[in-house]
Amino acid sequence: MRSLTHLRRPNTGRSARRARDRGGMKVTLHIGAHRTGTTSFQAYVRQNADFMRARRLGFWGPLRTRKGLFSGVLPSPTSTPQMTRRARGRVLLHLNKAERNGTKSLIISDENMIGTMRRNMRRRSLYDDVGERMARYAAAFDGRIDTVVLSIRSLNHYWASAAAYSMARGHATLEPDQCVRIAFGARAWRDVVMDVACAVPSARLIVVPFERTAGRPDAMFRAMTGLHGPRAGAETWLNRSPGVTQLRGILAERGNDPDMIRGSSESWAPFDPAASAAMREAYLDDIHWLTAGADGLATLTEDLGQRGAGQTLPHGPLTRGHGYDNQERRLAEPRGG
Repeated sequence: MRSLTHLRRPNTGRSARRARDRGGMKVTLHIGAHRTGTTSFQAYVRQNADFMRARRLGFWGPLRTRKGLFSGVLPSPTSTPQMTRRARGRVLLHLNKAERNGTKSLIISDENMIGTMRRNMRRRSLYDDVGERMARYAAAFDGRIDTVVLSIRSLNHYWASAAAYSMARGHATLEPDQCVRIAFGARAWRDVVMDVACAVPSARLIVVPFERTAGRPDAMFRAMTGLHGPRAGAETWLNRSPGVTQLRGILAERGNDPDMIRGSSESWAPFDPAASAAMREAYLDDIHWLTAGADGLATLTEDLGQRGAGQTLPHGPLTRGHGYDNQERRLAEPRGG
């Protein structure tokens, strides 16, 4: 891990507390994880722009955060301390502008803040650099982060979804030894939660199981805001991972053997029963730790209404698609900017 000593130390939440005390803008970071409905949630919020504006709720999604807003927050081979200072200044400028224009609560949703699926797949590990990344975001936000929201998912389903999604975008299939390394790896969601909590100690950390929000972006909205969101787009489910038939077709188009993808059901399961059982057990341990209070580091949110999926996915029409919308409405404040 790179040294963080050159970063400006966050002010341990004084800015966030001052904002709350004076009724100022609340900042919530929705950091993913990937494959837990983040794209669906972001589309849901954009679809309900009028609802957001009427309640002075702001939103920055990937089409804003990835167009230079966070440039310089994370290190690169050409990074300098001056670039880090400029990144912090840029973020604070946008925050202050949103607050001046009347935004009472700002949701910033970008799953790449905690890392990338590509790195996870390459290292066969679960967000092993999330602590350093989130410490840098905490510094850029100058302690103004009030709440961090993290979605988690049963590890066997998370890794299967990530592998299928990656394969559909040109990456190689998982080899058996790689599956074993993933399934019996040292890191689980508990490690991710602990790293985030240590990196952003002044913020509340809310953990939401994907099993409670699958196909329900309105449930994720409720977990973040405490508000019942509108029904428009509430059953949107975008960016779903390809199934067995699709993956076989992709391999055939590449000239590879489609029988590399095995399975009698539509959902691809690259892990053998022992590996899947190990990952399910690790996830149950994570949920038990969170339910018991997570050593005071995080709060598990499960009661999100009666329409929940539980262990079974919800029924009803689901909107399918890939990628982000071509255009993202600006919702950072009620009056432009």
